[in-house]
Amino acid sequence: MGNELEKKYGLPTAICMVVGIVIGSGVFFKAQTILQKTGGNMPLGILAWIIGGVVMLVCVLAFSFMAQKYEKVNGIVDYAEATVGKRYAYNIGWFMTIIYYPTLTSVLAWLSARYTLVFITSVNPDFPLLIGADAGGCVVGPECIALMLFYMCCAYAVNALSPKLAGKLQVSTTVIKLIPLGLMAVVGIIYGISNGTLATNFATVADTGASVSGSPLLAAVCATSFAYEGWIIATSINAELRDAKRNLPKALIAGGIIIMAVYIAYYIGVAGGATNQELIDSGATVAFINVFGNVLGNVLNLFIAISCMGTMNGLMLGCVRGMYSLAARGQGPKPEVFVQVDTQTNLPHNSAIMGLLLCGAWGLYFYLACLAGTWSGPFVFDSSELPIITIYAMYIPIFVMWIKKTTGENAIRRLIVPILAIAGSCFMVYACIVGHQMENVWYLIVYVVVMVIGNLFYRKKA
Repeated sequence: MGNELEKKYGLPTAICMVVGIVIGSGVFFKAQTILQKTGGNMPLGILAWIIGGVVMLVCVLAFSFMAQKYEKVNGIVDYAEATVGKRYAYNIGWFMTIIYYPTLTSVLAWLSARYTLVFITSVNPDFPLLIGADAGGCVVGPECIALMLFYMCCAYAVNALSPKLAGKLQVSTTVIKLIPLGLMAVVGIIYGISNGTLATNFATVADTGASVSGSPLLAAVCATSFAYEGWIIATSINAELRDAKRNLPKALIAGGIIIMAVYIAYYIGVAGGATNQELIDSGATVAFINVFGNVLGNVLNLFIAISCMGTMNGLMLGCVRGMYSLAARGQGPKPEVFVQVDTQTNLPHNSAIMGLLLCGAWGLYFYLACLAGTWSGPFVFDSSELPIITIYAMYIPIFVMWIKKTTGENAIRRLIVPILAIAGSCFMVYACIVGHQMENVWYLIVYVVVMVIGNLFYRKKA
């Protein structure tokens, strides 16, 4: 066992990691949600995608400036330590390790399982499920949950046994996931213009069958946060990226631009492939089948499943390094245990095991509270969105202290971009408060308890 991670990733892997972690499930999963939250208003949904993308880009720019100055073992924690202080950095690291990484990884494992079953049942409608596909078996059935756990363990195994293989997998799945998005963006727009569906969708509002939020745009922007989030996880390979001070900023900026362009083009393409009402009732799958036919449309469902797996792999890459990033600073519980790096695989296996356990715990919560509805009443919240909004809130002190402490930078890098990032982060927090209402209270109670426990392990002299 050693304590150092090798420089094993290059710029292409870093760009694919940014794009691959972000683009995956959210654009498929949340397109339907955004239409529902906007009351079937397509232009308002596109505006929500644009606002969410702009907020992401200004935050990406701000952190890319920091990446050129600071390099250690975990980007976001390094930036917090250099700007705000060691204790704040520890709190961010603890939050990302205990809540952020495992909540998103568990959701992605479920989405990978869901779209796999959607593909299987589309190809073979007679495929036996304990709960039929029409009754939601692809979403909450035991087969879906078993497959979710299997995918979670596979992602852990790939990252634990061969980190280099995990990097190559990230590159290949990024290319694969761009295929259905690119095809739908181009062919869907042409199809929608030719038959008038696109014009109709922009001119009419569908029936959502439910009451719409008093602030539909804010609720929709909050939903885009899941689709746009994940890029910050790429900074977790800071210590393993060759020439990180040069390559990480390039990866963040290039990846952010690609993501925003792909999302907006895809969303418009989907609007060309099906009516707003069809999209609200059946999701984006119906657009794929309308445009490409049953056979190719179902094959593209398989590509979506692979896309989700790639995103999950990228999230697990950050998840297994969570405890290590704390232990490398002498912080957290048993740092002498979690700082150990295996000499054969060059991965902190003890940290990885803890990451997998946390994924399992949050996966259980997500199923009971958000999918099956078994857990109702207090302490029920959307674990796919609220942790993301929390990280935006935690960015704000970093941006403020960057403005206050940084010297030798021009006005754009020191003032304008960080101020825009602060404004964007505040907007996302406000959108979350309006969009989730009472759920915020239950989530914040859990958040405070987790952070109090974390601070019991903080060492001032580490």
